[in-house]
Amino acid sequence: MTSTLLDIARQEIVELHEFFVRWFVDDGSPAPDFSRFEKAMAADMTMIPPEGVILDRAAVVEHVRSARGKVAGDFSITIEDVWSAYEDQNSILACYVEVQWRNGQWSRRRSSVLLSKNSSAPLGIEWRHLHETWLQAPNASQAV
Repeated sequence: MTSTLLDIARQEIVELHEFFVRWFVDDGSPAPDFSRFEKAMAADMTMIPPEGVILDRAAVVEHVRSARGKVAGDFSITIEDVWSAYEDQNSILACYVEVQWRNGQWSRRRSSVLLSKNSSAPLGIEWRHLHETWLQAPNASQAV
């Protein structure tokens, strides 16, 4: 059975968020391979987090790199409702809801990501643009 671009996008979104949990929580295990994250980010990647600023790839990579082990162990991320808003032969605009559990509280954000085919990316697609909007904001002390 051949995977659709939506199937690959869903797997990429889930796997990258699983990486984030392992990266942000230092449970004493060896750190996950950071290159997995870097290889998934396109050279011209941009991100608009819920606060509305525009971040380039360098800022996103540095933010994630500097957050190693900075989240308490009571942390999880679940991805829900992945669907395609647009796709062609080489790219997909995937939308999803990211649900975080942290310090006994939930937060939720709706995200859209433009993923493009790139054979050197971990699953063959790379993150080109990510835009996140709060559905349920965490306390200010919880933002990552």
